[in-house]
Amino acid sequence: MSGANFAKQAQLLRSKYLPQKYFVILLAVLVGLLSGLAAVAIKNSVHFIQYLLTFGFVDEYRNYLYFIYPLIGLFLTYVVTKKLLFNTPAGHGIPNTLYAISKKNGIIKRLSIISSVITSALTVGFGGSVGLEGPTVGTSAAIGSNIGRMFKVNYKTKTLLIACAASGALAAIFKAPIAAIVFAIEVIMIDLTMASMIPLLMASVAATITSRLFFGDEIIFHFPVSELYKSSDLGYYGLLGIVCGLFSIYFSKTYFFVSEWFGKFKSKPIRVLIGGSMLGVLLFFLPPLYGEGFQFVNLLIEGKESLVLANTLFAEHSSEFYYMIGFLILVVFFKVLATTITFGAGGVGGIFAPTLFMGSFLGFIFSRTFNFFKIAHLSESNFTLVAMAGLMAGILHAPLTAIFLIAEIAGGYSLFIPLMITASLAYLTVKIIMPHSVYTMQLAKRGELITHHKDKAVLTLMKLQNEIETDFETVSPEMSLGELVKVVSRSKRNLFPVVDEDHTFIGVVQLNDIRQIMFNNELYASTFVHDLMIGVGHHVTVDDNMDTVMNKFEDSGLWNLPVIEEQKYVGFVSKSKLFSAYRKLLQEFYQGEE
Repeated sequence: MSGANFAKQAQLLRSKYLPQKYFVILLAVLVGLLSGLAAVAIKNSVHFIQYLLTFGFVDEYRNYLYFIYPLIGLFLTYVVTKKLLFNTPAGHGIPNTLYAISKKNGIIKRLSIISSVITSALTVGFGGSVGLEGPTVGTSAAIGSNIGRMFKVNYKTKTLLIACAASGALAAIFKAPIAAIVFAIEVIMIDLTMASMIPLLMASVAATITSRLFFGDEIIFHFPVSELYKSSDLGYYGLLGIVCGLFSIYFSKTYFFVSEWFGKFKSKPIRVLIGGSMLGVLLFFLPPLYGEGFQFVNLLIEGKESLVLANTLFAEHSSEFYYMIGFLILVVFFKVLATTITFGAGGVGGIFAPTLFMGSFLGFIFSRTFNFFKIAHLSESNFTLVAMAGLMAGILHAPLTAIFLIAEIAGGYSLFIPLMITASLAYLTVKIIMPHSVYTMQLAKRGELITHHKDKAVLTLMKLQNEIETDFETVSPEMSLGELVKVVSRSKRNLFPVVDEDHTFIGVVQLNDIRQIMFNNELYASTFVHDLMIGVGHHVTVDDNMDTVMNKFEDSGLWNLPVIEEQKYVGFVSKSKLFSAYRKLLQEFYQGEE
């Protein structure tokens, strides 16, 4: 039985025996299970590649191989994308997911299910300094979208399934189901209602169970909190939050700068060559930048920081404070470059893991420095964990996800107050300079970002191209009044756009302005359109988003605005039609909301 026939039969059985809300829950469980399997597949693929590249090599030669590993990985990613994936780039998982929800009606190509798995495994396995969370979310979101398409669900349910997939992906990776649900609400921006809460919960639990079946109780970070925070340290946690916020701004600025710099190179092979070579040099001198680097995070949490310097040029000085701190500072600052270079060169991955990596190093540097100079006696393991939340809140603009994720990773909520202080201050510090995260900046600039603001969310879903009216009769400026009257007699409109021979928009003639003279035969031959037309100070371009269009209506006070493309007349958009379309979409989008 084909997938289409199976879906058709399932729909018939469902409509007969299963209420809609229970059907959605079943789909959410299915999405959660498949998201868990996607996480397992991606993680095992990367670990297998890394094992092949490092097993059997003598440690003293491994650093030299770091020169070429990233270049090979990025080149293979490029070849696979071009030849096997038919030039369909995997892209960045979370921004692509947000874009699909905002502008693609929740539709993600089926090829995206495997593209992220293959390309991220090659990128990270060969040393690309990015994470696997983004590709896992991207793969899982594609699964959720296509399951929704298979069962012909509406846009709202399809969006919910995508959010369930994203939640399941994060839950499977970190075994943190609560944080995963918060992530779906805060980052994917799904509305939290009774209709969405249970499916999110079931998907998250299903993914976590799937992950445990394959990995057992193995977790990414091996550290249960054993040292309670002291009230006297709360001020330092606040200062840490500000430091994390400032560093988040540095990361975001660098990310966009490097992305624009690589964008100047039109040839993708050139980007691969430049980016792979730069990354190879960084990995040679700073091996902790290789891949996700979570093993180094665990070393810091467990108090084995000297091992971070093993197999590096600084290994023999690992016990000396200034050498060690200097090396860690280099790692945390160059991790930003390594991550952005990997993306710029065409690598596939996410910034979730680099964020946790940099946060742990930043927290350790912060606390060890205060301890060394005897300014305070801070718990280095606690500050290492809390700083991870601070940087997540700052870079990802997800303070709640950060708080709950680190709390679940730490095995309890004993650090909840420090987490809240650090994450909140980091987030507030960043928001002063960066109103949007690296996930949402480009979408927000184009007005393509779905938010929790329902009015703006519905406007984002509307497409200007669908609302343009083209049944207006155009007239030329040399046309006489007599000729104009003939046009008016056959038109159902009271507005007539004036265009020249090149179809360039010049102005409009309004029926109300000519009503008193249109029956005066004496003026038919001596009066022309260019005498009667008026200019329009405002217009809409075909590339404007709906938020911009509504602002132009408000600024102009008009009820109809011309739509222009490269100075050429396209049609008109009317405020009344937009209001009707808005009300209809609002009713469709939020119908049945509980």
